[in-house]
Amino acid sequence: MDERIGQTVTVDGAAYRILRLLGKGKGGYSYLAEAPGGEQVTVKQIHHEPCAYYQFGDKLAAELNDYRRLQEAGVPVPELLAVDRAGERLVKAYIPGSTVCELVLADALPDWCLRQAESMAGRLRALGLNIDYFPTNFIPHGGILWYVDYECNSYMEQWDFPHWGRLYWSKTPELLAYTERERGV
Repeated sequence: MDERIGQTVTVDGAAYRILRLLGKGKGGYSYLAEAPGGEQVTVKQIHHEPCAYYQFGDKLAAELNDYRRLQEAGVPVPELLAVDRAGERLVKAYIPGSTVCELVLADALPDWCLRQAESMAGRLRALGLNIDYFPTNFIPHGGILWYVDYECNSYMEQWDFPHWGRLYWSKTPELLAYTERERGV
């Protein structure tokens, strides 16, 4: 069990109680947390664990810059609510629901999600940007496909949706191998 569960972290003078781990990515751990007043939010704690396939500079500055770029590009992302620079934490609006990955594995991904992902990818390509199209980074909610990460990079065809991301948006051998690795099988 993650030692942060049940702990309280402070961001911008407000206390957030950590409820559960939502996921771990290249740059941090995302937790479901309770804000003052009982609202559910996502608290992302930046980590500095090594990543063999990705080079980082200032992760927090990159997250903040990427959030701005994604907003300007019209990508549906959770609102940034607070930042703790010293503690390297972000507080984001919480988007409830299952990830695209969970829905694919349950044979329950709505068709409109794929159409929205393709449309989003086309807009981003025209702007010279890529996002991390891995399906754990997307949650369909309220008829909108939300990109719940803030990572974006300069466009490279090999990492765009048609050439890489789409590989993981159905029960491909690649997605099934990933889920086996995550389960420790």
